[in-house]
Amino acid sequence: MDAASSLPGWALLPSALAVTLIIVSRRRPVVREAWSIAAAVTQSAIVIAMLPAVLAGERLVWQPFAIAPSVPFLLRVDPLGALFGMLASTLWIATTVYSIGYTRALAEHAQTRYFAAFALSLFAATGVALAGNLLTFFVFFELLSVATYPLVIHRGTPEAARAGRIYLAYTLGAGVMLLGAIVWTHAVAGGLDFEPGGILPGGLAPGVVWGLFALFVLGTGVKAALVPLHTWLPIAMIAPTPVSALLHAVAVVKAGVFGLVRVIGFVFGVEVLQDVGAAAALGAIAAATIVLGSLAALVQDNLKRLLAFSTVSQLAYIPLGFALGTFDAMAGGVLHIASHAFLKITLFFCAGAIHATAHVDRVSDLGGMGRRMPLTMGAFAAAAFMLAGVPPGAAFVSKWHLLLGAVDARAWWALVALLASTLLNLAYFTPIVVRAFTGPAAPVQEARPALLVPLLATAAGGLLLGLMPERFGRFLVLARAVAASVVPGA
Repeated sequence: MDAASSLPGWALLPSALAVTLIIVSRRRPVVREAWSIAAAVTQSAIVIAMLPAVLAGERLVWQPFAIAPSVPFLLRVDPLGALFGMLASTLWIATTVYSIGYTRALAEHAQTRYFAAFALSLFAATGVALAGNLLTFFVFFELLSVATYPLVIHRGTPEAARAGRIYLAYTLGAGVMLLGAIVWTHAVAGGLDFEPGGILPGGLAPGVVWGLFALFVLGTGVKAALVPLHTWLPIAMIAPTPVSALLHAVAVVKAGVFGLVRVIGFVFGVEVLQDVGAAAALGAIAAATIVLGSLAALVQDNLKRLLAFSTVSQLAYIPLGFALGTFDAMAGGVLHIASHAFLKITLFFCAGAIHATAHVDRVSDLGGMGRRMPLTMGAFAAAAFMLAGVPPGAAFVSKWHLLLGAVDARAWWALVALLASTLLNLAYFTPIVVRAFTGPAAPVQEARPALLVPLLATAAGGLLLGLMPERFGRFLVLARAVAASVVPGA
């Protein structure tokens, strides 16, 4: 049931204002940082305030003007948008505090541009979460590419400039495909509003469905880092570590898989894709991405690149759940958006704390780091094993639902891919932890509090999500609501 509300519009205001206020306060770093924290806290409060209505079955709608003839600028908050919007907003708080500690520890240049771009990126990510139709989604989805570009090239080195060019070529090129898919959808469906179960009319020729499907997968799959569209992501790891955390946990790649979920469940509908075989094709791509990403992570020595390939693998769980099309698989896929966010942001925070404190970036140089930085490496170990699926962590719950969904669908190939990925996760994380805690002893030198507190908080969030997934943030409740709305006959 739709209910008119201005709250979705208000949810965009804090980050939008923060961009201007941060720039205006560029000569007063403490004030500039205060604006960042205040905006993140305010935006989180507004998004959380919408949660009771969403859980009660309402969709909050704000429609202030038209973007194009017969296509409004539409924000509409449903369970999927509420889940992603809540993640983006609340993790922005942790990332802002962490960024302050990181930029001060390394005396980073261009800090005003850095924090302003961060705020603009969260504005775009929140807009992606709350978009109620494809054209509104497209505006924020492409703005996210532009907003994150200054963060990717932040170092100002030739390598950073090259990474930025590759990043823009991939993401903006994909945007052309996405716009083509949107125009074609409007032509065949007569509208662009997201609706559970899809908006495409019945009786479409299989060629039309396949054509739209290919364009949408190309348009969103680049940001989702599906193989073979993933190669920009490890290259973009040249960015500062808080940026890497943002890209992986709540912004670009997470927005990509979010877009895939929107398209599958709210534009096509599961049955339409299953009828023409497109769901099976997506499942094969996702399964290949899961295994190949894990294998690539296994041979990395640079810690951030290892985590990047881990993300390539882990995020493919989400489209796999929707390709399988069962209730548990879809609920597990949606829940994994949250599970991965808490755990992967923790791992990147730990990598950044190690870099800023010990100036170590390679796995082979981590010997004894657990004795030198016990809290940081303890959080890394906990997040790594939870992400691999060890109970009672958050990823165990989401992977359990995915495994149940694969059994329900009799998709034994998906079961094999998921179990193989879990074993490979343990294979590339376990040596890191063992090396860190069994290497030569060293005096304790923990990261500064502004780096340490956020990573401990997000690690605790990953544990709480595993221990009480229905209560903590109501994430499992929201995930099941999404699955129930798009699974035929649920």
